[in-house]
Amino acid sequence: MWREQGDLAAIEGARECYFNQMWDVSQFMKVLKQRFTQWFNGSRPLRRKGTLWEDRFRSVLVESGEVLRAMAAYIDLNPIRANLVSDPKDYRWSGYGEASAGRRLAKKGLQRVLVGLGREEVEDAAKSGGTLAWYRLQLMGRGQERRNAAGKVTKGGFTDEDLERAEKNGGELPLQVYLRLRVRYFTDGAVLGTKAFVNGIFRAKREWFSEKRKDGARTLKGLGRASPLRTLVNFR
Repeated sequence: MWREQGDLAAIEGARECYFNQMWDVSQFMKVLKQRFTQWFNGSRPLRRKGTLWEDRFRSVLVESGEVLRAMAAYIDLNPIRANLVSDPKDYRWSGYGEASAGRRLAKKGLQRVLVGLGREEVEDAAKSGGTLAWYRLQLMGRGQERRNAAGKVTKGGFTDEDLERAEKNGGELPLQVYLRLRVRYFTDGAVLGTKAFVNGIFRAKREWFSEKRKDGARTLKGLGRASPLRTLVNFR
C-alpha cells in the first residue's frame, strides 16, 4: 500500500521498527515470553491465565577473559548444583554436552572461552587435548562439591576422586563415557572401525573421494589418536 502511494518514509519507518526488535535481545526475549505464555495458557484444558515465568528476563554484560570463563563454568555447573545430573555433559540442554558430542557450533562457542588467555596457557590447552579437555579440567576445578564440618554435602559438585581421574586423563573422556554422548560419528560417520578397516573401505571406493585425499581413516575428535576407533567422515 505504501509503495503504491509512494510513501517511502513509512516503509523505512516500518523496517527500522522491525530491525530494532531483531537486534535487541531484551525485546526479543520479551516477545518470546509473551507469545509462548499466550500459547501455553491457551493450550491448557482449563484455559490457564496469568504469567508463566517467575521472573523478568535479565541480562549481564560480561567482559572477555577470566570473567567470561567464570560465567561459562557457572552456567555449565548449574545442573550439578541443582542435583539434576552428576556431570554437566549429561544435562539434556547443556552446551558443554553438545560440544563434547562434537557439535560444531557448540565447540566453536566453547572456544570463545579461550579468549584472553596468554600464549603459554593456550598452548597448554592445545597440548592437553584441545579446548574440550582443557575446559573440563576448569569445570571440575571450579565445581568441586562442598561439605560441612560433619561431612555432609552442602553443595553438589565433583568429588576429589573425579578431579583426580580427570587430571590423570588430561581432561579427556574415557571411551565408555564418550559413547554415552550424542555423538554424530555413530549416525553420520559412514564407516566406523579400526584404522585398517576404514582405510580398506577407502581404497575399495577410491573413486568417491578427491585426488588430494591420501587415506580414509579419521580420528574421532572427542577421543584423540589414542583410541583405536576411526571414522571415514571428518566432521569439522
